[in-house]
Amino acid sequence: MTETLFGELQGQPLAQRLLVAALENSRLAPAYLFSGPDGVGRRLAALRFLEGLLGGGDSTPRERRRLEERNHPDLLWVEPTYNHQGRLIPRSEAESMGVSKRTPPQVRLEQIRELSRFLARQPLQSPRGLVILEQPEAMAEGAANALLKTLEEPGHGLLILLSAAPERLLTTIRSRCQQIRFTRLSEECMRSVLAQLPDGQGEQALALAATQPELLTLAGGSPGALLDHMRVWNSIPEELRQRLQTLPVTPLQALALARDLTEQLEGDQQLWMINWWQHHLWNASTQPERLKRLDRLRQHLLSFVQPRLAWEVALLNLIEA
Repeated sequence: MTETLFGELQGQPLAQRLLVAALENSRLAPAYLFSGPDGVGRRLAALRFLEGLLGGGDSTPRERRRLEERNHPDLLWVEPTYNHQGRLIPRSEAESMGVSKRTPPQVRLEQIRELSRFLARQPLQSPRGLVILEQPEAMAEGAANALLKTLEEPGHGLLILLSAAPERLLTTIRSRCQQIRFTRLSEECMRSVLAQLPDGQGEQALALAATQPELLTLAGGSPGALLDHMRVWNSIPEELRQRLQTLPVTPLQALALARDLTEQLEGDQQLWMINWWQHHLWNASTQPERLKRLDRLRQHLLSFVQPRLAWEVALLNLIEA
C-alpha cells in the first residue's frame, strides 16, 4: 500500500523509493531536506510522506484531507512572511490581503521559535509533531541560527525543509538533515503532468511558452514553475512587456522605464522580470556584460537599495554598454 501513496508523483523515482523505504522500515530521520526545483513535486511528496506516517504506511482519505487543508492539530506549516502593519502575513495569503510585496518575504526568527516550541510539545493525535518549512533559504541570519539549535536537539518531532536553493543554507543545517533530491522533469513527463491539470491550465501554459520561449527556459523542466511564470507574466502590464522586448535607446527612455517599472510592479515582480529579461537579452544578443549588470541590479534590490535608483543606474549602464 505504501507505494500507492506516491502514485501522483511523476518523474521522481529515486525520491519515491527513499521515502517508501523509510515508511516501510519505520526508519525516520528527525529532519529531511527535500531539495530541487520548484514545482517538480516536493510539496506533494512531503504531504504524502506525512500521510503515510500518520496512517501507518497506508493512504487514509481523512488524513489526506486534513493535511492538504493544513488543519491537522499536529502539523505546523511555515512559509516566508511579509511584515504588514505589525503582523506577519504568509506569502500564500499576501495577495488576497492586499499586502505590498515591494520587499521579498522572509522566514523570521519568531517563526523559528514557534516551530521549536511546536516540535517540543506533546502531539495530540499523531506519533510526533510534524513541521513543513517552505523556502528555508529565505531565513535571516538569526532565524537560521535558531533553526540550527533546534536541529541539534530535534526531540521526537519530524521536520521537512522544502528548498529550491539548498546551497544557500548553512552547511551545518544541511548536514543535520537527510537530503532527498528532486530533479527536473523530462519534457514528455512535464507535458503529461500539465495535461492532467483541470480547467485547461496546462494547455494555456504550453501555448504561452510557445510564443515566449524564455518562460519554458525559466521553468527548467518544472510544470509548477511554468504555471507560476505564466501567472507572473500575465500580471505584468502588456505595455511594460512590450517596452522590455528591446533596450531603451536614450537616457530619457531609460529613466522613464525605471520610473514605470518601480511604480507599476511589486518587488517580487521586479525580481522576476530581471530573470526573464536576462534570458530574453541573451537570446537576442549574447553579451555577458549585460547579464552581469542585471545580476548586480538583482543584488541591489535584494539588499533593499531604493528600487527606482537601482533601476535607473542599471538601465543607464546598459545603454552605455
